[in-house]
Amino acid sequence: MRYLLVLIAAVFLSCTVEAQLSISLGFNIDRQPIWGPTGYDHVEYYYLPDIGVYYNVPQHLYYYNEGGRWIGRASLPSRYSSFDLYHSYKVVVNEPTPYRNDKLYKEKYASYKGRHDQQPIRDSHDSKYFVNKNHPEHNNWAKQQKHDNGNGKAKGGDKKPGKK
Repeated sequence: MRYLLVLIAAVFLSCTVEAQLSISLGFNIDRQPIWGPTGYDHVEYYYLPDIGVYYNVPQHLYYYNEGGRWIGRASLPSRYSSFDLYHSYKVVVNEPTPYRNDKLYKEKYASYKGRHDQQPIRDSHDSKYFVNKNHPEHNNWAKQQKHDNGNGKAKGGDKKPGKK
């Protein structure tokens, strides 16, 4: 009987820890840039193999190597002014400071250079991305959310913007 109680307690504690972990990771679709790829509810960094740059989603900073030092800035340096973020490949990296392991990522994702087969969030018709204030459908979605909530409907319903 004592073994059964310990087993039940262990299962309960592991479920609690797992639930807390998933809550702390959470979703950050609303903070991802609209040039980011679809399919990810949580992203810490994007690695851009075409130019060897990392983008920190929560901080909205690009990290690039400048004379042997990693610099974090809100925009890319001018040498990348013609780089197309919407059509380049982005690797999702959910690990702190991945640029400190740059050699590993360069080698691991070298084959992704030149690929252009990801759909950016901007072009998605999936309503889960409309929460992102920069998505073209955000304003319609926000109006629909206000309308639905004003009529006693559940928040975040399945309705798509413009549908009644």
